[in-house]
Amino acid sequence: MSLQETVLIQLRDLILRGEFEPGQRLAEQQLAERLGASRTPVRAALVTLEQEGLVEANETGKFLVRQFTPREVADAIAVRGHLEGMAARLVAEHGVSRQLQADLQACLDEGDSVLAANPLTYESYAAYAAMNDRFHAVVLEACGNRALQRAVTLNDKLPFAPASAMLPMQGTVTLDRDWMLYAHRQHHMLFAALKAGEGARAQALATEHVEVAQMNMRMALERRAETERVLPAIRLVVGR
Repeated sequence: MSLQETVLIQLRDLILRGEFEPGQRLAEQQLAERLGASRTPVRAALVTLEQEGLVEANETGKFLVRQFTPREVADAIAVRGHLEGMAARLVAEHGVSRQLQADLQACLDEGDSVLAANPLTYESYAAYAAMNDRFHAVVLEACGNRALQRAVTLNDKLPFAPASAMLPMQGTVTLDRDWMLYAHRQHHMLFAALKAGEGARAQALATEHVEVAQMNMRMALERRAETERVLPAIRLVVGR
C-alpha cells in the first residue's frame, strides 16, 4: 500500500470516528504532522475525500468536514438498497454455483449461531457485523457487474451507508435482537430466492432489506447522547 493510500485510509477513519467537528477546517499542515506525512499525500487524500463526499471545499479552497442531514444519510442507504437489489437480481438470473451456495449458507449458519445468544454480547454484535458484511460482499461479487460494484464501493464511503454501519446499538433497546433476527430472516429469504432463480423477488428483498438500517438511523438520531458513545460519526449528522 502506498503512502498516499495509507494517508487516505487514516484520514477517512479519523473523520468517521468523529475526531473532527462537523464543519471543522482540515488544515493540511496539522494533518500532515498528525499522520506523519508530507502535505502532498494529505492534500491528495482531501481531494479524494471531497469526491467521496466526506469533506467539502469552501470558497477559498479550504477543506471542511462535511455535515450531513438525516435526509442525505437516508438517501445513501436507499441507494445501497437499490444497487444491491440489482446485484441480487443479476445473481438470480445467472444462477447460483455450488461454491456461491456454500459461501452464502456458511454466512447464514454463522448468523443463526450468533443470534441464538440471548442477550447478545458485544462479541455477538461484532461477529454478526462481520458475517453481515461477508454475506453482502459475496452477493455483490457474484453479480459480475464491475460498474455496479464500483458504485456500491463509492456509496459505502459515505457515513452509515455500508451494510453493517447501522446495525442496532448493543445495550440500548430490548428490540435490538428482534430487529437483527428479522434482518437475518431476510437473508434467508434472499438466499432462497437466489437459488430458485427468482430475479424480481430477489431484487425486491434486497431493496427492502435496507429498511432496517433506515429504522436504526432514525432511532440513533432520537437517542444521540447514548449513540455517540458507540457511533461517534453520528456527530456528522446535523438536524433531524
